[in-house]
Amino acid sequence: MLHRLTVRVQPKSSADRVEDWGEDDAGRRFLKVRVRALPEDGKANAAVEKLVAGWLGVPKSAVRVVTGGKTRLKGLEIDGPEDLAARLSGEAA
Repeated sequence: MLHRLTVRVQPKSSADRVEDWGEDDAGRRFLKVRVRALPEDGKANAAVEKLVAGWLGVPKSAVRVVTGGKTRLKGLEIDGPEDLAARLSGEAA
């Protein structure tokens, strides 16, 4: 089953980590993540995919950046079991 997740990425961080849920001015929820990778040549996007896959317990190949390739706010598509929906909504992080 395909799921969508919005993340806000802080590149060039001191550590790779998933932080917590945030909300923009329009009320849209996103997951805050930090990666050590630089935002060049797709390195930060690849680091985000790997980090989120590990956090969710799915294979790295199951997570893809599909929107926001060159911005901090990115849309991810995740191929995973149906029970990921609650976690991805921020209800049971």
